[in-house]
Amino acid sequence: MARKLRPIPEVLILNRMKFENCWWETGFIDTENESLKRRLYFPSFFRLVEEVDIKRAVVLMGPRRVGKTVMMHHAIQELLKVKKVRNNTICFINVENPLYLNISLDELFLMAMKAVGNTEPKGCYVFFDEIQYLKDWEVHLKILVDSYPNTKFIVSGSAAAALKIASNESGAGRFTDFMLPPLTFHEYIYLKNYENLVYQANIYWQKRKMPFYLTNNIAALNRHFIDYINHGGYPEVIFSPKMQANPGRYIKSDIIDKVLLRDLPSLYGIQNQQELNRFFTMLVYYTANELSLDALATSSGVNKATLKKYLEYLEAAFLIKQINKIDDTGKRFQRQSSYKIYLTNPSLRSALFSPLTPTDEGMGFMVETAIFSQWLHRGDRVPCYARWDKGEIDMVGLDLKTTKPAWAAEIKWSNSAYNHYSELKTLTSFCNNHKLTDTIITTIDIMDQKQIAGVSVNFIPCALYAYNVGVNTIRYHNKND
Repeated sequence: MARKLRPIPEVLILNRMKFENCWWETGFIDTENESLKRRLYFPSFFRLVEEVDIKRAVVLMGPRRVGKTVMMHHAIQELLKVKKVRNNTICFINVENPLYLNISLDELFLMAMKAVGNTEPKGCYVFFDEIQYLKDWEVHLKILVDSYPNTKFIVSGSAAAALKIASNESGAGRFTDFMLPPLTFHEYIYLKNYENLVYQANIYWQKRKMPFYLTNNIAALNRHFIDYINHGGYPEVIFSPKMQANPGRYIKSDIIDKVLLRDLPSLYGIQNQQELNRFFTMLVYYTANELSLDALATSSGVNKATLKKYLEYLEAAFLIKQINKIDDTGKRFQRQSSYKIYLTNPSLRSALFSPLTPTDEGMGFMVETAIFSQWLHRGDRVPCYARWDKGEIDMVGLDLKTTKPAWAAEIKWSNSAYNHYSELKTLTSFCNNHKLTDTIITTIDIMDQKQIAGVSVNFIPCALYAYNVGVNTIRYHNKND
């Protein structure tokens, strides 16, 4: 007869919690996290953390490896050093640790209080990392919020849509969601301390010292933009030459494979993981292209019903974004038979294929993908695109009140349109039809402004435009928090 094994002693769990919460003893977070620069989204996130008068948990969502755990530790640092919160009232628990399997959130919270020697939950801040690994987490979290109204709970998870659905259904009135996207180009420049390059280029733009060709600033900024496209979406990668030299080994194995082969199958019960992997690889190759379910089904050999689910799952994991189209009159199609699909992070491509150079054939689509990804944290202001029988506009912003086109832009990795106005005919006609007085077309390295067919056409380098969209996205986000 087999001998019954004893459960893991509680003292080992408590010791692990003490190890994860070094500030209980030292008063500081670990030096590695402390030394990292903060994401530019940190201030708006921390405002939710310190909002103790509102009895709501904060649900920090986002794809893998974008810095959610580091942001939580930076919040702990801010509580300790700036807000002077007592170190024994802050608890951090990584739910992904197998040691915590089959332990409810309530039990983990009480164990943490026991480990730190605190018997009073009032005024405590409790951080649960990677909460999606706990079954029915949203039910348990809601109970905690209701049971301990004077305790602030902050949780994080990598399955964005799955978390959001659960948050909305079970946490109505109890949870506040916060989405942390991959690095914007603005953040990349900020973290790498290259802001002077962008500042000088923007000064030329604002003073209209144009045309402005191939200066050292734009040339250098373009080099960083290519680096961003190839490996700039993840904070760890941009500071590691070793990871940049082999993005497939790091990004693919640690991010893509974990999502496609572990996270999504466990969340949605996907049986054919290799089929999902092949389908995602196809989407990576065709990013920024208009696609239809019929074409995807024909190319992949997978039925449309399954592909539709795969698209939902991949969007749930924040790997792709589907964008609907309008026609030349600005109206949405009643039935969307085709749409553009973008990677939410351009560096996913280099992980599956190889890093791009400025003259590679697919560079135009990746530039469009990179620029579009700067808009993804704009909520309902994310642009659509226009397509009709005789033309297409890459990006169209709709007025939220009238739903009519408010602006239009063409994304080109080329200087050709600057001297060939025939390439702008579709864009200027669209602007005139919708009474848009100005428009944008991106270039490689030219900045200028010209009146063409009654429209003020602003030529701006892709890198500078991507940076400024990221700046405005941060401002929009902070304004709307």
